[in-house]
Amino acid sequence: MIDTTDIDRWLKRYRAAWLSDDPAAIAALFTSDVRYYTAPFNEPLVGIEALSAFWLEQGESRLPWTFDYQVVAREGDLYVVRAVTCYPKGTAGAPGAEEFHNLWLVTLSGDGRVREFVEYFMLAE
Repeated sequence: MIDTTDIDRWLKRYRAAWLSDDPAAIAALFTSDVRYYTAPFNEPLVGIEALSAFWLEQGESRLPWTFDYQVVAREGDLYVVRAVTCYPKGTAGAPGAEEFHNLWLVTLSGDGRVREFVEYFMLAE
């Protein structure tokens, strides 16, 4: 059995920040020198200022969405999270509903903030 207490706590705060787009809530999730990869082969966003600007630019707090996840693996401070994010028809820039399947590699620091985040995602057909 995987102990998911720390990542579950972080994901609860992540969801709250996603709903609010509150810069303080976003900053509280990540270390000041976070490396955040929006895709595995992209250059990372480095630092909380770059990440916050990117996050707020997305404006997803204004969209309805659902988010479900499962922690599938843990190795030390690294967690593998499988998630599904759904946007209703016409809300995320496409005429139909959109469903994204995500795989996240999330590395927590000792204080419960994330120091590295790598996102893999695919749009369901």
